[in-house]
Amino acid sequence: MSRLLVFISLAFTLALTGCAKNTPQDYTAFKQSKPRSILVLPPLNQSPDVKASHSVLSQVTFPLAEAGYYVLPVAVVEETFKHNGMTMPQDIRGVSAAKLHQIFGADAVLYIDVTDYGTQYQVISSETRVTATAKLADLRTGQTLWSGQASASSNEQRSNNNGLLSMLITAAITQVADNLMDKGHDIAEITSNRMLSAGVPGGLLYGPYSPSYGKDRI
Repeated sequence: MSRLLVFISLAFTLALTGCAKNTPQDYTAFKQSKPRSILVLPPLNQSPDVKASHSVLSQVTFPLAEAGYYVLPVAVVEETFKHNGMTMPQDIRGVSAAKLHQIFGADAVLYIDVTDYGTQYQVISSETRVTATAKLADLRTGQTLWSGQASASSNEQRSNNNGLLSMLITAAITQVADNLMDKGHDIAEITSNRMLSAGVPGGLLYGPYSPSYGKDRI
């Protein structure tokens, strides 16, 4: 029996390790492209919350600028698309890389998909989660330079050591408060920083406006 338990425990540990293993990034195309400026398109929203796209879009400029890239102003980009009769992220996503390069002159474009956004009530807990994926592509060639994914949750620093009744009440109050204050916007900031930071495993390479440019440890 003891050997069986040890075997099951070992198998479970290996399964978790396999699930957590990240695929190494190939930075060959990224290094050859050497992008200086990035155009960020409005994220595609696959969550039920209509605020997700604009919320995440407003948070991605900072980590990209911190990484050392010039990011085209979001408001200017949005207004340009409006003048061309395009307001929906789905329609904007369909514009070719060559056309985007012709209009905006940026070196690269960042595509973002928001797969999870908002607060959910889970009987004894209430969680606000934001999950997104991103892809950076060269606007001159259309080649993918980098891709990444990140998720953040309001439950990461919460403790559930209270009694059941207290946990139920807290979950209900938290859900109402998080919805009223759009807690998802704050969590989107954490997700964006995790996904688009440079100098971390699987992250972006430092851009030319960073003092760490060319010093990435890969």
